Amino acid sequence: MHAMLKIYVGSQNPTKVESVKHVFPDMEVVGMEVESKVAAQPFSDEETLEGAINRARECASQSKAHIGVGLEGGVMEIGDELYLCNWGALVDKKENVYTASGARILLPDEVKSGLEKGKELGDVMDVYADKHEVRKNEGAIGIFTNGLVQREEMFTHVVKLLKGQWEYDQ
Repeated sequence: MHAMLKIYVGSQNPTKVESVKHVFPDMEVVGMEVESKVAAQPFSDEETLEGAINRARECASQSKAHIGVGLEGGVMEIGDELYLCNWGALVDKKENVYTASGARILLPDEVKSGLEKGKELGDVMDVYADKHEVRKNEGAIGIFTNGLVQREEMFTHVVKLLKGQWEYDQ
């Protein structure tokens, strides 16, 4: 019997790791802290995607990794409005890079002003929602969709998009 395929996820945030476990139930999934090499709070699609790719590449470079996955949450502007965005990247041993983005919702002005002062969305959300560790639980998406879409579910959708593209190429 051959060894189980191993996926490294560029985070130890449970919402990110669990989303990958959900989509790849037959593989060993390991979360590891890696650098996104972008701002702690990405402020564009480009920067958020770059962070996801950097995380995935770092994970794929691990000697035991078969696949590296990077998931990055950020915000992006359309006009003078700020939207939640999220990007994922999957990098395999052949250095193929697959990317996908997920749900977007408009963020309230109160949250926007906190981010414009240089704070991270997770920290702003903890204050805004009067909760602790929103980023490790329902996420901003969970707060602003009244719990209908949770952060893990949002990332699961992105990981499904990544897995599907990767499988299509196999």
